[in-house]
Amino acid sequence: MSLKNQQAYQPLPSAVAAMDNPAMSNSSSSSGSNDDVAELVQSGLPPTYSSQQLVSSDSDSMERQHLRGTSIAPEPRSRPGISRKQWFAVSVLCFVNLINYMDRFTIAGVLTDVKKTFAIDNDSAGLLQTVFVLSYMVFAPLFGYMGDRYSRRWLMVVGVALWSTTTLFGSFMQTFAGFITFRALVGIGEASYSTIAPTIISDLFVDSMRSKMLALFYFAIPVGSGLGYIVGSTTAELAHDWRWALRVTPVLGVTAVVLLSMLKDPKRGESEGVEQVERASFCVELKDLLKNRSFVLSTAGFTCVAFVTGALAWWGPNYIHLGLKMQPGNENLKQEDVSYVFGLITMTAGLVGVPLGSVLSTAIKKHNKAADPLICAGGLLLSAPLLTGACLAISKYTVASYVLMFFGQVAINLNWAIVADILLYVVVPMRRSTAEAVQILASHALGDAGSPYLVGAISTAIKNKMLAQSRTVDSDVLKSMSQLAENATEIVTETLRARSAEDVYTFESLQYSLFSTTFVEVLGGVFFLITACYIVKDKSRATASVLADNDLRLAPNNDLSLAPNPTYSKTLFDAEYLANYTDIALRERA
Repeated sequence: MSLKNQQAYQPLPSAVAAMDNPAMSNSSSSSGSNDDVAELVQSGLPPTYSSQQLVSSDSDSMERQHLRGTSIAPEPRSRPGISRKQWFAVSVLCFVNLINYMDRFTIAGVLTDVKKTFAIDNDSAGLLQTVFVLSYMVFAPLFGYMGDRYSRRWLMVVGVALWSTTTLFGSFMQTFAGFITFRALVGIGEASYSTIAPTIISDLFVDSMRSKMLALFYFAIPVGSGLGYIVGSTTAELAHDWRWALRVTPVLGVTAVVLLSMLKDPKRGESEGVEQVERASFCVELKDLLKNRSFVLSTAGFTCVAFVTGALAWWGPNYIHLGLKMQPGNENLKQEDVSYVFGLITMTAGLVGVPLGSVLSTAIKKHNKAADPLICAGGLLLSAPLLTGACLAISKYTVASYVLMFFGQVAINLNWAIVADILLYVVVPMRRSTAEAVQILASHALGDAGSPYLVGAISTAIKNKMLAQSRTVDSDVLKSMSQLAENATEIVTETLRARSAEDVYTFESLQYSLFSTTFVEVLGGVFFLITACYIVKDKSRATASVLADNDLRLAPNNDLSLAPNPTYSKTLFDAEYLANYTDIALRERA
């Protein structure tokens, strides 16, 4: 390489250590050798560093000292603190995510009133959420594709404006067909924001700061959902009309559109210091993602999380309301009161569970680099018996049920920020929006797109079976009684008993159908346990792939062995993988 080319070479983020810790750009170089890194690789522990950590461990610091001495690549740019623009961006994104989930679960807080207005049963009520999620997941890949190529700011502006408008118009629909149509349109708008927003945070921060900001961003899922129940039920009660509950978030949506239009869209890969991002075809990117075992397995685990949370979030208030009415003295209990309490539990569990996941990740990573998927697995396997116990206890023990429900939700909330961080550090920057879109498509297609409808349909089928058997028994009883006495009072008593039995059957049928979520939680835990077998190696490859692409642009004749800093190719990759990567990179450019 000529002297001119060497002088034109601008330092790009280096090595695994420097990419994860921008503060190291101010540190002086320490001595080290390539053998240090080679020893790490040969020992079966590739040098990877999770961006989930809130504080750096001593062992990580020692390994980073080794890596800095290998000159794998130049040091990254310094980020001594968080700028006002970064704080503004995170604040806006968190606010929009909050009202996003408020809107998503407002209907669940007033579901009983919606069912009465449109005269629908549980299966049709579950279909309301299913059509929303179906449109959401279908359009997620489209917005993911555009999010990797076009202005993310304006894509989000259009999306938020769309779901705010359709939510408002839907509240005026007088027929179930019109209402469910606008509910589907809401999903299109929300797909744009949910797909793109996490990638902006990823491009603004690295290492521990990225983890903190992602945890803050994903607070909005449980907190926003809880606010949806609370605001929806409270507004409906004050206005004496459930439709007004749907008109709160569109007003907040107008504010969100204005704030998003003021947002600065960071360069893709900016936090890692990637100076130039070359786009590949969508098919090439998708094929590469499907070969990423950690991404595929963690997406499968997250799909189980989506299935469970989708079913419980939609049917939770309605089920608790039915269960509490089984207790003496609660015959006239309103669902608005139940939704308010359920919302508080959901919010509090989110405030505890999301940061607890990050704290546990930091602590466990000192001893195990595969901590993230292990924590996700543990959360699901712990949540399954807790939530099952809450379902069983609700008709008899209110306080015990609420306590079990709280800890069950805390356990499942350990997943949110960690799963998002796993995706961001096992996928290269130029493919993160596409990866987000694929994960959204898969998790919703097999998760919460069908779980509300599936639970509702199963409960309706079970209830109809119970009622059919009950009518047969009651008919035989009435015939026997009519032979003994012709007393009208006894007939009225049997009629009232039949009505009470129908309420019991409605509760029990929904309980049985919700038990399906227990199996799915355990299955999700298994997927995350398998992810732990591959997470360290896949993160190391994703990190080094960025460096490989940088060096490939600078290597004469596309020969990585002639790159200015080819040390990583001798330590982080085997020969077969390096050859495959070079071939893929060259084909992408062609």
